[in-house]
Amino acid sequence: MSLMDNLLGILRVRVKRGVNLAVRDVSSSDPYVVLKLGRQKLKTKVVKKNVNPQWEEDLTFTVTDPNLPLNLVVYDHDLFSKDDKMGDAEIDLKPYIEALRMELSGLPDGTIISTIHPNRSNCLAEESYIRWSNDRIVQSVCLRLRNVERGEVEIELQWIDLPGSKGL
Repeated sequence: MSLMDNLLGILRVRVKRGVNLAVRDVSSSDPYVVLKLGRQKLKTKVVKKNVNPQWEEDLTFTVTDPNLPLNLVVYDHDLFSKDDKMGDAEIDLKPYIEALRMELSGLPDGTIISTIHPNRSNCLAEESYIRWSNDRIVQSVCLRLRNVERGEVEIELQWIDLPGSKGL
């Protein structure tokens, strides 16, 4: 069985920025983000001496199981010691996948398809909107980091269908 037999599509995660991240060095931090989906693990570049970093990086994952959460960990890069953890978060992809399965088309740009509210069981810092944008379904997410004194990370999810894949 090949990867294409199980492949549903590609998830593009745009890691936009960090907001008010924790200080882990003397007066700042050198943050980067590690994203994990199943066994896949990708990371952003390090932004030096900045607790409000702008990454604006696209990381892409192959999706074979729509039930797996997307895990995010922020680290402080250190030259001479182990990188310090600066918090983590988890994103449930199911609401986004459900919106994709609606097979919508031709909606006015900016149409909100679904709203996910912050609660105790998710890491949302504010409402997350799944919306129609440029003929695609995207989800903007602001995550409050756990296991740290402060910090948020903003990301955006976008789906890419692959010809020859199983699809949703």
